[in-house]
Amino acid sequence: MEMKIDALAGTLESSDVMVRIGPASEPGIQLEIDSIVKQQFGAAIEQVVRETLAQLGVTRANVVVDDKGALECVLKARVQAAALRAAQQSQLQWSPL
Repeated sequence: MEMKIDALAGTLESSDVMVRIGPASEPGIQLEIDSIVKQQFGAAIEQVVRETLAQLGVTRANVVVDDKGALECVLKARVQAAALRAAQQSQLQWSPL
């Protein structure tokens, strides 16, 4: 999935996360994480973001995560929504469990 524009998903409210995704000039995923729980969960947040992007087929993107204590399912949903918006797609390709 190719990132065509900059896109956002989420809010800066407590227990939510704002994810910004856009096209990258370099190969790979450039990830910046700002979180109130970064010391405890920074590695887990990074893993969820990278795994979610890999499942979507995103190999090149600039990603900024501004976390306010969101649960993993919320983080994953925000990453998916931002990636779809950045790729200018409206349908998520669901995979079987």
